[in-house]
Amino acid sequence: MKAVTINAYGETPQLTEQPEPKVGPDTVLIRTRTAGVNPVDWKVAAGYLDPLLYVHFPLIPGWDVAGVVEGVGPAVTEFAPGDEVIGYNRQDHVQNGTFAELVPAPVRTLARKPASLSWSQAGGLPLAGLTAYQSLRAAGAGEGDTVLVHAAAGGVGSLAVQIAVARGARVIGTASERNHDFLRSRGAEPVTYGDGLVERVRALAPDGVDAALDFVGGEAVAQSLELAKSPSSVVSVTDHEIAAKGGRYVFVRPDAADLTALAELADAGRLTIDVSNELPVSQAAEAFRLSQEGHTRGKIVLTVS
Repeated sequence: MKAVTINAYGETPQLTEQPEPKVGPDTVLIRTRTAGVNPVDWKVAAGYLDPLLYVHFPLIPGWDVAGVVEGVGPAVTEFAPGDEVIGYNRQDHVQNGTFAELVPAPVRTLARKPASLSWSQAGGLPLAGLTAYQSLRAAGAGEGDTVLVHAAAGGVGSLAVQIAVARGARVIGTASERNHDFLRSRGAEPVTYGDGLVERVRALAPDGVDAALDFVGGEAVAQSLELAKSPSSVVSVTDHEIAAKGGRYVFVRPDAADLTALAELADAGRLTIDVSNELPVSQAAEAFRLSQEGHTRGKIVLTVS
């Protein structure tokens, strides 16, 4: 099968021929249609997550997948060949990722593909959608709350905006001015990030915000703690030390029930995925470059088949 591989940390990813993967007892074999690209993918390939994860070479990057079930292990009853699925295929070791024609994924990482989403949108949903969903849950954000979302026009932030709006929350989202109309279209009240952000948010929410989600790092945690009514409602996916400041750290985890909930939101018309770049899998290196720049709005997706 064709797959994107690297043989050592820091190498440029290349499209190569690899053996077809085995199908374990609790595993679903997926013929990949699309694979979402996330910052964690190039960080793994660069070696930045080596202290956390066992990485084996040759490494096939990628954790997001959307495709069609090719086969199932003997213990799998949830899916059958021909089913269309999405998955956040993260395991505690990294080798057989999703930038490949065939992907082995534990059944616990999968849900049925939302019928309303295109393949490119479906491939961009799992990791970003789960990050947004689990961050909102950690913050305890719900109906009637005012939620501040940092980097609200990004792949994770734009989904957090929509999920919070679907839950009946008021959302204030930070973004550059060129993305303000986009945020309004997703139901958020935009504010420009940078110096003076706290004052601009206070102008919209004089009593502060009920929850704040940091998807960008930098000054966002300090700004959120200043604006939030309680530090326990400040959630960060970037600051490992936020718990010492009273907030909550979220490292997204695979969860079939959460992924199914996201799919149901999409099919109900409450959640859409904005794809900024769709590239063939042979251009994985270019996809990494675009992700590293950090200026894309929405998701980067690789088309595999």
